[in-house]
Amino acid sequence: MAGNDQLENMFREEAAEHLAVLENTLLELEQRPADPELISQAFRALHTIKGSGAMAGFDTIAAVAHEVESVFAQIRQGKMQANHHLIALTLETKDLIRSLLDPLAETSTEAPERLRASFRALLEPALAAPAVPRERLADPRQRNRPEANQVLADVHITWVLHADYFQNGSNPLCILAELDSMGSCRTTTNLDAFPCLEDLDPETCHLKFDILLQTTKTENDVRDVFIFVEDRCDLLISISPPVAAHQEAPTATIETASPPNAPTRTTGTWPATGARQAARDGSPANRSAETASSIRVSAQKLDSLVDLVGELVIAQARLAELASNRSDDQFFSVAEDIGRLAAELRDTTLDIRMVPIGTTFVRFKRLVHDLASGLGKDIQLQTEGAETELDKTVIERLFDPLVHLIRNSCDHGIESPEVRRQAGKSPSGTVRLLAYHSGQNVIIEIRDDGAGLDPAGIRKKAIASGLLDENAKISVDDLYKLIFLPGFSLAKAITNVSGRGVGMDVVKRSVEALRGQIAITSELGKGTTFRLQLPLTLAIIEGLLVAVGKGRYVLPMSLVEECIELTAQDIERAHDNRLANVRGELVPYVRLRECFGGEGERPAIEQVAVTTVEGKRFGFVVDGVVGQHQTVIKSLGRMYQDVRGLSGATILGDGTLALIVDVPALIRSVREAA
Repeated sequence: MAGNDQLENMFREEAAEHLAVLENTLLELEQRPADPELISQAFRALHTIKGSGAMAGFDTIAAVAHEVESVFAQIRQGKMQANHHLIALTLETKDLIRSLLDPLAETSTEAPERLRASFRALLEPALAAPAVPRERLADPRQRNRPEANQVLADVHITWVLHADYFQNGSNPLCILAELDSMGSCRTTTNLDAFPCLEDLDPETCHLKFDILLQTTKTENDVRDVFIFVEDRCDLLISISPPVAAHQEAPTATIETASPPNAPTRTTGTWPATGARQAARDGSPANRSAETASSIRVSAQKLDSLVDLVGELVIAQARLAELASNRSDDQFFSVAEDIGRLAAELRDTTLDIRMVPIGTTFVRFKRLVHDLASGLGKDIQLQTEGAETELDKTVIERLFDPLVHLIRNSCDHGIESPEVRRQAGKSPSGTVRLLAYHSGQNVIIEIRDDGAGLDPAGIRKKAIASGLLDENAKISVDDLYKLIFLPGFSLAKAITNVSGRGVGMDVVKRSVEALRGQIAITSELGKGTTFRLQLPLTLAIIEGLLVAVGKGRYVLPMSLVEECIELTAQDIERAHDNRLANVRGELVPYVRLRECFGGEGERPAIEQVAVTTVEGKRFGFVVDGVVGQHQTVIKSLGRMYQDVRGLSGATILGDGTLALIVDVPALIRSVREAA
C-alpha cells in the first residue's frame, strides 16, 4: 500500500506539471492554431498524462486523456484543425483532470463521460476523412513527393539509460520492441560502462544502446516511443539521407555484447554516435550528463530547514555577544568563523527558497483568457521579468492579490472593442505584468492600456458614499487611495467579476501583511498601473534595533530613511504639534512609548526614525538607536495576532525579546485615532 501511495503522489506531482504545460500550450495555440510544435507539445503532455495515469491507477483520468489525445493525433496528421471550440473543450478537460487529482475535491461523475463524448463527436468526421500524407523524416526535398514514392529514412539513435532506470519497473526491451515494429531495426548493446561482475549492483542500470532504424514514420513518432522514459535516459537522434523504399533493408536483430569479463566487446555496425562522439560534438546527450541535477524537496522540509537556520542565526548572535565581552582571542576568533559560516548558510538557504515569479505569471494567462471571453473583450496578457526570483512563501501569498488586480484591470480598465475603436485605439487591449529587482525589494507592476481612472468620478462616488466631505481638498494620489477603502467600487453594475466593493481593501491588507506597499498611477484615457513593492523574503530581514525604556523594537530597514535627534528646543519650536523639521520639511511623528508603553523617563535627547510609506514620510520617536540587526522573524502567537502595529518578534543576542513594528499598520492606526 505504501508503494501505491508513493506512485500516486508521484503521479499527482508530475501530472500537475504536465497540466501547467498543457494549459500554457493551449493558450498559445489559440493564437497560432497551425503551429506544429505547439500541437506536438500538447499531444505529448496528454500522452504522458494518459500513460502515467493508467500506471498509477487513475483510470478515469487515463480514459479522458485518451480521447483528447486521439483528437490531437488527428490534428498532427493534418486531418483536423485546432480551433477555439476544441481549445475551450481541452481547457475544460484540463480543469477536470486537475480536480480528479485532488482526493478532497468533489467531481461530478457525469463530467468525464460528457467530455469524452464531446471529443468522440469531434473525432468522427476526421476518421471518416481520407488520409492526408504526413511529412517524412527524410530530407526536406523529399517531403513533397507523392505517396507512391515513399522513402525510408535512416534514424540513428544513441540511447543511454540512467542508473535508476529499473527502479520504477521500466523494461528497455519494450522500447526496443516498439522501435522494431516501426520498420527495420538493428540494435547494438554497448557495455563500455559495465562494471566487473564482483562490482555489479543488480538494481543499477549500466546499459547503452546504439540503434539504426529504417522507417517511414515521422520524427515525432520515434520520439514518442521514449516519452515515458525521457527523464531517465540520455537520448540522441540523428537522421541520415534517405534510401529508396524498394532497396533491401537490414534484418531486424538485437545483438548482445560479450560478458563483462570477456577479452573482446561487440562493436557497432554503423558510425558511432555514442558518448565519446557526443562529447566531441557537444551534443545534448553529453550536455545533459554535465549539467547539474536537481531533486524534489517538499516545502515542509524546506520550511523546517529555514527555521533551523533562523535558530542558528539567533544562537550565533548570542555567541558573538559573549565573545565581545571576553578578552579571549581564540574564543573571539572561533565566534567570528561561526558567524561567517552562519551568514553563508543563511544566504544559501534563503536562495534555495527563491523561485522565479514566472511560475505564477503563467497561471494568469488562463485567467485573462477566460475573463476576456466572459466579458466579450479582446485582451492580451504580456509578461516581462518572469526570471525575477522571490521567496516561495511571498509568491504563494501574493497569488490572490494579483488575481484580483488583474480581474480589476480586465473588467474596469480595458474597454470593449467598440469603445476602443471610437477612442482611436486598437480593439485589442493589453494587460502587462512586469517584475524586477529594486535593492532588497521586488517591484511588480500590473499595467493596462484601458480607460484609466477618472479623479472627478472617484471624488463624486466618495462623496455619495459618505467617505469624503464635499468641501474637502484632496490630492489626486489620495483620491486614488480611496479605491482601497472597504465597500468602495467604481463599477456601475454588479457582475460576476466585480462591483460589490469587496477586494481592493483585501488586496491592500494582503500586500501590507507581506511587509509590502501598493501604489496607483493612472492617466485618463491611457491606462492604469498598480505598483507593488515587496521584500525578497519573509524569513529574515535587516532591521533597525531601537530602545524605548527597557523594551527593544525592530523597524524594517527597507522603510527607514534616516535617524535625527529630537531635543526639547525642537519640540518647543514646533509648539507641541509633533512635527519634526527634517532639512526644511515638516515630518509628523508619534512616540513608540505612547503606542506600546515604556518604563522610565524620556531622555533629554530622543531619536526620530524617519520612514517612508506610500510616498509619505512619517517619524517614530524612540529613546535611542541600538544599531542594525539581522532579524529572524517569529510569530507572536494567537493571543497577540490582533495587536495592531506589530508583525512579529525576534530573539536578541542576550536572549531577550524584541518586537517587530508593522510600520504601515501602525501609521494607519495612528491616523485613524487622530
